[in-house]
Amino acid sequence: MHPLSPDEAVASHSHWGRSNVTLCPTQIPSLSVIIPAYNEARRLPLFLQRVIAHLDQRGQPYEILVVDDGSQDETAQAVRLATHHCPHVRLIQLTCNMGKGAAVRRGMQAARGTIQLFADADGATPIEELGRLEVALEAGADLAIGSRALASHNPAFTVHARWHRSLLGSLFNNVVRRLGVQHIADTQCGFKLFRQPVAQDLFAVSCVDGYAFDLEVLHIARQRRYRIAEVPINWTDQPGSKVRPWRDGALMLRELLAIRKRDAQGLYQPRCRPAPGSVEPALATVEPTHF
Repeated sequence: MHPLSPDEAVASHSHWGRSNVTLCPTQIPSLSVIIPAYNEARRLPLFLQRVIAHLDQRGQPYEILVVDDGSQDETAQAVRLATHHCPHVRLIQLTCNMGKGAAVRRGMQAARGTIQLFADADGATPIEELGRLEVALEAGADLAIGSRALASHNPAFTVHARWHRSLLGSLFNNVVRRLGVQHIADTQCGFKLFRQPVAQDLFAVSCVDGYAFDLEVLHIARQRRYRIAEVPINWTDQPGSKVRPWRDGALMLRELLAIRKRDAQGLYQPRCRPAPGSVEPALATVEPTHF
């Protein structure tokens, strides 16, 4: 996938087409897609086009929430262009750069879909992989997370990653497992799907604004005994990554220690049992399970 220049992003409006899925104002979308974006004017437009085309083809009501995390480029302009051609796209702008975790949390809290996906703006995971996660939810999972680690050991999948990112990712996941988040091979893949009540529960409690938000959300899900399905997916590393492996890795480890401290203080425990209908009872009481 080749990124667009800012001029190409604006000029590409003739390729958007028109959405063929009509969503009434009072109708609840079956799917919400949350895309956190920080300075993504080059990479986001093409991914948005692909998401819209795929979801239109499905013929089910949907919404796309792009959360602009205080970008300093033309990210917001690119999203506004998309809204002119697809009424299901919404732009949420944060006043300053708060971090990926804060952007995803804001999008999840604003989403209305029955199921809610967050996907990275670079399109490293093709939107077509959504179907694999949906199968896991249909099988009983409360949340399904894409896994490059599982895919890398399965010849049926393709994972293209630069060697240094693969090495650092493996080292980081080993440390994570030693510090308490076990039995999950890939915590950081930016492609995760939640049942709506589960997403609202988890993101109402989470507070990590940086890249370690995935760890916190998965830890809270474990504490609340939600079923987690880790699903192999196709993934291709995209140029222009915002991740600074050494610096961000060290910050994530500090955030993980803070997560453990908050957990020891009981801050992740539910203050009361969920009200009937807010979380499906069978899903709120089962042990975490991996498919």
